[in-house]
Amino acid sequence: MRKFIHVLALLAIAAVVVPVGNSQPPNRDLARVMKDKLKNAQVLMEGMALSDFAKIQRSADELIQLSKSAEWMVHKTPRYEVHSNDFRRAVETIYQKAKDKNIDGVALAYVDMTLSCVRCHQYVRELREARAPIGPRPDAIAGGNGPSRVARK
Repeated sequence: MRKFIHVLALLAIAAVVVPVGNSQPPNRDLARVMKDKLKNAQVLMEGMALSDFAKIQRSADELIQLSKSAEWMVHKTPRYEVHSNDFRRAVETIYQKAKDKNIDGVALAYVDMTLSCVRCHQYVRELREARAPIGPRPDAIAGGNGPSRVARK
């Protein structure tokens, strides 16, 4: 009985210490940065709706600073860097167009910024899917309708 309790205790410790699969603890700093990015993009949109160029510039400046933070660099790949640079360039254009009080220019750059976000998030999802552990194939599942690996007679 004592041996059973020791084994059970070791299994409990191993379950806490050893991570399962490729699961990683969520990056709270990244989550905060993305939440701040969304908040500033919304404030920027509000500034556009009100033609409040000072609000647009403040939000754009915040977005530029966020994009320069260490937490922003989720992946160190050339393609991720291109997406980041596209985002920063679009936000810098928003800032400059707001400074020039050019609401049409701000709106166009906002579209560019939004597209850069969508493209980058799509890229990050693709990376995650590519790195995800491979599960059983649908055709290898017992009772599935896929082709069987066993030769039929």
